[in-house]
Amino acid sequence: MDLSRLQQIDRIIEDGIRQEKMPGCVVLIGRREGIVYRRAFGLKQKVPANVPMTPDTLFDLASLTKPIATGTSVMILRDRGLISLDAKAAEYWPEFGVNGKERITIRQLLTHTSGLIPDNSLKDYTGSRDDSFRKIAELKLSAPPGEKFMYSDVGFLVLGRIVERITGDTLSVFVTQNICHPLNLQETGYQPSPELAARAAVTQQRDGQWMQGQVHDPRAWALEGIAGHAGLFSTADDLAAYATMMLNHGALDGQRILSPDSFRVFTTGLEIPRGRRTPGWDSLSPYSSNRGDLMSEQAFGHGGFTGTGIWIDPADNLYVIFLSNRVHPDGKGSVNALIGRTGTIATAAIRP
Repeated sequence: MDLSRLQQIDRIIEDGIRQEKMPGCVVLIGRREGIVYRRAFGLKQKVPANVPMTPDTLFDLASLTKPIATGTSVMILRDRGLISLDAKAAEYWPEFGVNGKERITIRQLLTHTSGLIPDNSLKDYTGSRDDSFRKIAELKLSAPPGEKFMYSDVGFLVLGRIVERITGDTLSVFVTQNICHPLNLQETGYQPSPELAARAAVTQQRDGQWMQGQVHDPRAWALEGIAGHAGLFSTADDLAAYATMMLNHGALDGQRILSPDSFRVFTTGLEIPRGRRTPGWDSLSPYSSNRGDLMSEQAFGHGGFTGTGIWIDPADNLYVIFLSNRVHPDGKGSVNALIGRTGTIATAAIRP
């Protein structure tokens, strides 16, 4: 890769910090053979005091949880013959199959075409986790399954619950044992330890206290920090290992996480209303403003509300990781365009 071209990233990130798009970020770019660019910029906290960003900062991944934790878990269960993407969700969670939701498939949940609303009321999250999921199971549809693309946190809450019901474990335990441990991701998971949380980028305030190592999403927080749509924390280096596994079609250092067939299903874009999504990832949809302009049709990725993004392009043997706390301190930052420009520069830096 042309390292001088990659250094253009420094300028656009520093401009973004000056324009208060975010207090800081970590950018990491790599290929199957290793990391080619890694740098921390700005601050991990600016209120009440400045704390510098470091390459090993822990981040609330927000919706990167969807593909990395929940989507990967579903594909692992597919490999084990425990779930089918074309089966009805109610087959695995019978209480969910009411109020028109009987026909929703696992694939529709993964591609946000289930007809479920984006978010249900926070009032549904009082009481225990079981109480909250009972209320989710009782929800009505906003559209007939398969007819509309509506990006839905609820859909991935349902998928996370289905993983728990199939395995008998919490989503946190399953992800740790079947993704993090085999890939040696020692700084990735739900509910970070106090030692890891101390290295986390700060987001916003909740009940007068700064959130550091506590999930920003209010529904995931109400579910004890463990949910299918949000709650995962990680570092840039751990995500680099995950991305390398994906560039290797599901395997890393002798550990196979996904079969080649499940990798193909997981990452192949499907035509849906208003664009293209894979079962778990964005491909080219209304949510793709953080996608590099020069990435191939094989590229897949995702963004997160807190200011995170990852894009992986097997055709160019490339991954781009962008982790920020753009919501700190007041929720007004904006980084999707920066993530996209970073990805464009990364692809342009590949030498023929």
